[in-house]
Amino acid sequence: MPFVLLVVALLGGGLISLLLLNSALNEGSFQLSKLKRETTALTDEQQALQRDVDGYSAPDALQRRAQELGLVPGGSPVFIGPDGKITGAASPAEPPPPPVPPSAAAPQAPVATPAPTPTPTPAPSQSAAAPSPTPQPNQPPGR
Repeated sequence: MPFVLLVVALLGGGLISLLLLNSALNEGSFQLSKLKRETTALTDEQQALQRDVDGYSAPDALQRRAQELGLVPGGSPVFIGPDGKITGAASPAEPPPPPVPPSAAAPQAPVATPAPTPTPTPAPSQSAAAPSPTPQPNQPPGR
């Protein structure tokens, strides 16, 4: 009888430990899936932020933002060498001329066309179907 109770106790203890181990593994699985979802969301957010940074660091965006802030392009740079020698000449930056709206732009001057050259009139003895004195370019048929 004591041997049977010992075997039943060992089997019961083994089943309870298996149940606890399985529960711990399931809990870890749920935590892992939660962390995967969180990682996916954070990766999407990081990619969206990277697109924003790329948009703000584009040259045309930087130029537009600098103009909005009133910054002007710098002149030629001045360098100080390791020996203290200064290379270049410093000068203040010149502000660019203010942009002129298209409606306020000065009207364009009319384009000058070359004066037509007088064509010689055919002599009365020539017929009206006579070829003109200027050669005509040869065009291939069907084009």
